[in-house]
Amino acid sequence: MTQNGTSTTDPSQQPASSVSTGAGSAHGSQVTWSYRHRLPIRLTHWVNVLCLVILLMSGLQIFNAHPALYWGNRSDSDKALLAVDSEVTGSGGLVGITTIFGQRFGATGVLGVSRDSYGNIQRRGFPTWSTIPGPQWLAMGRRWHFFFAWLFVINGLIYVLYSLLSRHLSRDLLPTAHELRGIGRSVVDHLLFRHPRGEAATCYNVLQKISYVLVVFVLLPLTLLTGLTMSPWINTAFPQLLTLFDGRQSARTIHFVVAFSLVAFTLIHVFMVLVTGLWNNLRSMLTGRYAIKQALGESHDTQNRH
Repeated sequence: MTQNGTSTTDPSQQPASSVSTGAGSAHGSQVTWSYRHRLPIRLTHWVNVLCLVILLMSGLQIFNAHPALYWGNRSDSDKALLAVDSEVTGSGGLVGITTIFGQRFGATGVLGVSRDSYGNIQRRGFPTWSTIPGPQWLAMGRRWHFFFAWLFVINGLIYVLYSLLSRHLSRDLLPTAHELRGIGRSVVDHLLFRHPRGEAATCYNVLQKISYVLVVFVLLPLTLLTGLTMSPWINTAFPQLLTLFDGRQSARTIHFVVAFSLVAFTLIHVFMVLVTGLWNNLRSMLTGRYAIKQALGESHDTQNRH
């Protein structure tokens, strides 16, 4: 059975027996069905997808109320690390200006200046299509953000608890010393689009394991803690958080950077799903079933190359 990237070859535990399709047999191959992801993993995965999308878009709604980032406790406009603004040109038009560490860049149409849903030019941080609920609704944006943030936390705790109790963490996610020594080879394989096939494709490679561990146990907790640090009520109850992150504005900046780190992770994750077999990967996360194609006579217990 394949469970979340780990498989055994005990036939009595296989959710579906090996099946040779007609077309596959004609080409000297067979298809074996493996149970790749258990139900709790699949459910928490899709809840995460929903929460992350809404948290990002409602977070951009909140950011647009003051589209600048600072370090420390103060919002000093002269010392902004990042600022999204607009300027009036000599001809009377508007241009978007993004300033990062003192360097100015034009970003009209995306940052600073963009069109609303009616096609009108307007000043705003991120464009209308990237924020919810609605183009400009700070109070409701905060409600959405807080509600889905707590749903995200509860879902994450369920995932971590299940991973510990089912040994999904120790068996499937934590890389071994042998795997860590093969990071260089894994990086080269990914750059050359050489991906595992057969039984090896059901296992997480070392780069996946490191990425998932960093996301689950570093980036997501950091997002939660920096989000709590921005709350005046939490600051009163736990002032140590302000010391830990060197001020509320520092926490806001870290929160923003981590959020876009998660966006980058998600984009890479989706790209890898596409290049390694969209339908097979999607089906395994919807139903748990993953198709393994092998040449006839090839051993079912293929060694994981990673």
